[in-house]
Amino acid sequence: METVRVLGFSGSLRKGSYNTAALRVATQVVPEGMELEVFDISPIPLYNGDLEAQPCEAVVRFKERIAASDALLIVTPEYNYSLPGVLKNAIDWASRPADTSPLSGKPMAMMGASMGLFGTARAQYHLRQVAVFTNMLTLNRPEVFISVAHTKFDGEGNLLDEDTGERIRGLLEALGAWTRHLACAE
Repeated sequence: METVRVLGFSGSLRKGSYNTAALRVATQVVPEGMELEVFDISPIPLYNGDLEAQPCEAVVRFKERIAASDALLIVTPEYNYSLPGVLKNAIDWASRPADTSPLSGKPMAMMGASMGLFGTARAQYHLRQVAVFTNMLTLNRPEVFISVAHTKFDGEGNLLDEDTGERIRGLLEALGAWTRHLACAE
């Protein structure tokens, strides 16, 4: 595998989201041999099983972009000690029908930013639970928990903390190695 194609998406819809800013940083520090495409999940409607057989264009496009990628980078905020509904909703759409889900067997890394001290640790552990059922192949390490994010990004979402950028780059490097490893195992 010459180039690892990664699809990244943020589980936050907020205009000034630290998670979306972290995803933007990932596009700036992407290592050689990797491409990172960002997908906006905001147009995806609430999941409705009655519409599963004929999903809207936003869902079709999301599933197509997942299928076309070699790996995923999911950036999650933490709401009420868990992942946000908008992120879970997008994953729910992509996971159906289960026998043709583009998530199944897809290498995946995650990271997240919050103003708290735990930096989305609980949300990421819940995302790992979702990954088990959807059969995403989660990269275990390194873990990137961006705590006190309001001190690491400026008002325009620019990264102020060099260490955070290095940790994001390290995560992407590990995701590339994990994806290549899994491709060789097939």
